[in-house]
Amino acid sequence: MRQDPKPPPLQFTRLLTLGLLLTVSGCLSGPSDTTPLNGHNAVQISANSFNMTWERAVAVLNDLHFTIARESKQEGVIETQYRAGSNLFEPWHRDSIGHQNRLESTLQSIRRRVFVTFQSVSPETVMVSVRVDKEIEDVPGLAANYEGGATFPESQPLERDLDQVVGQSGPSRWLFRGNDRALESEIMRQIRFAPIR
Repeated sequence: MRQDPKPPPLQFTRLLTLGLLLTVSGCLSGPSDTTPLNGHNAVQISANSFNMTWERAVAVLNDLHFTIARESKQEGVIETQYRAGSNLFEPWHRDSIGHQNRLESTLQSIRRRVFVTFQSVSPETVMVSVRVDKEIEDVPGLAANYEGGATFPESQPLERDLDQVVGQSGPSRWLFRGNDRALESEIMRQIRFAPIR
């Protein structure tokens, strides 16, 4: 004769329900002294964890291969140098978040710069925010890369100057494309939760 399966014990069911509620509410997702603000690119921390969070921010930027250009605790600013965006053929670099950003960096020259700011809100609280500026290269004129164009300038065909012209006709300009929200969120997530190596 077939027996019906026994229902799980009441205590086990209560523990499972409590665990699910805590997970959904976010109580198990991170430290209790941080409060997210302004989407995912800003967070409030306690003033006691300022130094630890600062060191974590520097470690995260180094891990993402950004070179620190300026670091001032007095001003509360960490600024990086520009870094060329990683493309589809560089999966080990993690500064281009998502397939669309990697494809864009493959087809066009993209560069990014990161600003991490620490601003005192009250004697007990500091607000940490991340901003990533994204720029696209604009090459003026024609970049003469074929054999004849790379040998002599096209604009002055009768000039007897035999110096070879290599590369583009003028310096590149970089056009601001807005903020990279995906990378801002990822950097902030790592600053809040990633272990320091």
